[in-house]
Formats: sequence, structure tokens, C-alpha cells
Amino acid sequence: MELRDIEIFLTLAEELHFGRTAERLHVTTARVSKAIKKQERAIGAELFARNSRNVRLTPLGEQLRDDLRELHQGLTRTLERARMAATGKTGTLRIALFPANVQELRPFWETFRARHPQWDIRLRMSAYRDPFTQLHQGEADILVTWFPVEEPGLTMGPLMFTEPRVLAVAEGHPLTRWSSVSLEAVSDFEHITVEPVPDYWFDRYVPEVTPGGRLISRTANVGNIEDIFVSAVLEGTVSLFPAHVARYYPRPDIAYLPVRDMEALPFGPVWHGAAENDMIRAFARVVRDLGPLAG
Repeated sequence: MELRDIEIFLTLAEELHFGRTAERLHVTTARVSKAIKKQERAIGAELFARNSRNVRLTPLGEQLRDDLRELHQGLTRTLERARMAATGKTGTLRIALFPANVQELRPFWETFRARHPQWDIRLRMSAYRDPFTQLHQGEADILVTWFPVEEPGLTMGPLMFTEPRVLAVAEGHPLTRWSSVSLEAVSDFEHITVEPVPDYWFDRYVPEVTPGGRLISRTANVGNIEDIFVSAVLEGTVSLFPAHVARYYPRPDIAYLPVRDMEALPFGPVWHGAAENDMIRAFARVVRDLGPLAG
């Protein structure tokens, strides 16, 4: 099995969606499908049970995922060390991000590189599902996400930035009659949700109830930001976002309405305490020295 095919298998095992897997790996959906079929022919059994509605791992697929994950991580680290040695680098700090404003966060990345030319830095967008698993499994060194994070074994770093909130709705939605909205209005419509994630953590992003005590219905489960927009356009759902999403994802079929009565959402780095190393500590110092970005 080729390394790229292993990456495709492990990513599909995580995403359980051919389109999202293709998007993460920057390949076509057909390439993902071809790789999985090739693996299944070589093994002689199905690794994924799939139909028009969903994709799930078979018991054999689960076994292969567990066996390959550690092997793939070790091989990837070995190749990375060889690549870094060829360029004079001695380590790579892997950062996964929930916020999409990577460009606006450049002062942190550039300062880290300037202070520590011996280290590389690799950025990638985080998967929506099981957000903290990547830290526990050693797939990322740091996760930039909203606070607070209260997961066992994880350490919250210094604040990077805070952002006001906007509500994304389809163009022509009843709420677009207004230039801004109250959180109370959100409870009149179905909001998206993400599973599995810690309840307290998602509650900070989308409260269970409004300040007036009205329940916010969260029943449209999504896997990525494109799913959110599709749900808004086709099903009339709404979605709270940090304000930068309006800048990074302008769409003709989506309107972003400022939310008047929500606190700004704080973002910062989180890492696994047991895996803390010099690179993580150095990045935390950069964040502390620069201070939160101005909104």
C-alpha cells in the first residue's frame, strides 16, 4: 500500500465522507474512491460500508485503521526529519486551526519563524469532529480554538484574539430585513450542531438558551463549513460565527448579520500538557509577547 493511499484511507476513516476527504487532501473524490477500491481488492474484503446516505468503517476497516495509524505517524515523522535535515531544520511545530483568519494571524507565525529559524511551522485547518483527538493522538502539537477548553490533560495558552459574532443566513431569509439581530431571534430558527464535541465547549459557541430563557434548537448536524452553507440555503438553518468568517467566506447566497447581544469569542492555543516541548513553549511566548491582536 502506497503512502498516499494510506493517507487517503486514514483521512476517510476520520471524516467518513468522500467529499471532505478529497477536500482535506486536495485530490478529487474519484481519486479517493479509486484508492479505497484498490485497497479493498488487495485485502479481499470491504473496509467501508457505504450507501447513498452515509459511510462507516467495517470491523476490518476499524482494525486496519488502528494498525495503520501509529505506523503512518512514525513513517511521517521519519520522512519529516529527513526533509528537515536536508534544509537545516531541527523540528516542525504542527498547528491545527478552527478560526479561518490565517492571514490575519500572520504576526504570530512570522514572529515564531523569525525568532526560531531552526524550526519549521505547519498550519492546517482542523476537522470539525472530535476536535481534541488530534492533540491526544499526537497528530497536532497545538490547536487554535475558542476558549474555554476544560479537557483533561490539555493546557490553555494565552489569548490570541477575540471577535464579535455574526449570524449566517440564506439571502432572502426573514432575518435579512434587519441590519443586525439579537440572540433572541436565533431561537426562532434551527441552528446547526457538530457531533461529537464536548457540550460545554460548543455551548460557548452556540448557547443552549437565549438570555431570555428561550431554547435554541440545534438539530442540523454538519461536518464542515460548506455543509453549513448548504444547510442554510436549502433548509433555512442559521449559524453563529466569529465575524472573520464574513470576510473569508463571502458568498452571494449567504448574508452575515451582526449579533448585538453576544460577548466576543476568545481564541487561543491549546496543547497536550504531557507533550509540551520547547517549540510549544516558544510559540506560547510569542503569543504572550505580541499580545491579543487588535479587533
